[in-house]
Amino acid sequence: MLTTTRRAVLGAISAAALALTAGHAVAAPKAAPAADHWQIPVHVKTLANGLTVVISPDASSPTVGISVVYKVGMRLEPKNRTGFAHLFEHLMFQGTPKAPKGVFDQVITSGGGNNNGSTRPDFTNYIETAPSSALETMLWLEADRMTTLDFNPTTLKNQQDVVKEEIRVNVQNQPYGGFMWLDIGYLAFDKWENNHDGYGSFVDLENATLDDVRAFHRDYYGPNNAVLSIAGDVTPAQGFALAEKYFGKIAARPTPKPTDFREGLNTKERRLTQADKLAQVPAVATAWKLPDRGSKDQAPFAVLGQLLAGGDASRFYQGLVKGRELALNMNSLYGLTSMWEYDGPSIFTVFALYKPNTTADALLAGMDEEIARVVKDGVDAPTLKNLKTALLADWYNGVEMFLSRADRLAKLQALWGDATVINKVPGWIEAVTSADVQRVAATYLTPANRSVIDRKPAAMLAAPTPTPAPAASAAKPATQP
Repeated sequence: MLTTTRRAVLGAISAAALALTAGHAVAAPKAAPAADHWQIPVHVKTLANGLTVVISPDASSPTVGISVVYKVGMRLEPKNRTGFAHLFEHLMFQGTPKAPKGVFDQVITSGGGNNNGSTRPDFTNYIETAPSSALETMLWLEADRMTTLDFNPTTLKNQQDVVKEEIRVNVQNQPYGGFMWLDIGYLAFDKWENNHDGYGSFVDLENATLDDVRAFHRDYYGPNNAVLSIAGDVTPAQGFALAEKYFGKIAARPTPKPTDFREGLNTKERRLTQADKLAQVPAVATAWKLPDRGSKDQAPFAVLGQLLAGGDASRFYQGLVKGRELALNMNSLYGLTSMWEYDGPSIFTVFALYKPNTTADALLAGMDEEIARVVKDGVDAPTLKNLKTALLADWYNGVEMFLSRADRLAKLQALWGDATVINKVPGWIEAVTSADVQRVAATYLTPANRSVIDRKPAAMLAAPTPTPAPAASAAKPATQP
């Protein structure tokens, strides 16, 4: 969500502010006492042209992961060009004057590597992994497309059609249509930067021009607006030298000043009912606005989210799916990214299919009861320990592969201005107390901060067919006076 990729849907179910962020300064989360954590090596250097380079050496495998994160996403795309950041991500794979269309994929995959890209509200990332012997080649390819693209009408038209087909396949022709990761944001947020369709309307996609493409690359794809991260079989000296060799001569470019897209918590519940012609059972998406990135409430909210909706052992699942049997399933997501990878307003969303013989109101009432129980009683010590263990396991599992480690480092550097956050998050999680969880539940998971979409099969919302009037009984022959 958007896990946008150039080949697949912006996935649903599957973070100090920099020049492009509009977030205000907030207090850093409190860390736990020193503990025996896995300390991921992090080395950072900024080149003269503004490119920030992060190197994380690990010689356990002769492979490397690379991530290039540009600090632009759906929030900063031009108005009247909804979906443009995602469309541009596709165009980044369509070739350059030096490496025509197909060369990027062919060179990386023929050496046993793979690559991809995705678009989110606050960033667009491009990732590759391959044997370390291919590192220089991959960096040359990334630097080449940072320098310029092959701007031509054929590739633009082709990728406009590709994105439109993605929308058809993944939204328009799918039950529920991504309403839990697209539509819920339109409802929850007020400012255009936060609540427009980042996947893109067909009209806006079709109206995109080559001048739009050239301007977007010029304004947002310069080295001073990017982070390059390399993890794996490379030393810091090697990595910095190669970054300078391939990226150092790319000139910095002026970047437009972003608008202020900050929003506070909502003060009144927002509700919407939608019809779905493909759904067989009704569904509900419930979203609450999250703490600001870097807030002291961010780590406690991560624990709270795990407690309430973190899998089959969660309070919502056990209480509403297994216990009262109101819902058929229960899933959760953090906006279009994760709990740690956003830099503007984001939301915590719970999505559930529910039984036709119940109602969305009954499901919401059940959620409210579970939330109230947390606010009143907090979390007992054994449960709190288990929640933290699960979150820490997810965090470390998420950086074990070189590709995902490089990508997370690049995102943290871009969004937080500090790649070493990768080693701080575990301490923030371990420092969370029961009182912290109670506080964030009472502050954020309120009906006033809640947005709800009740998505029903179209047949359930169709007006009942009027009962026909009784047919006239067989008339008796009229009697003559």
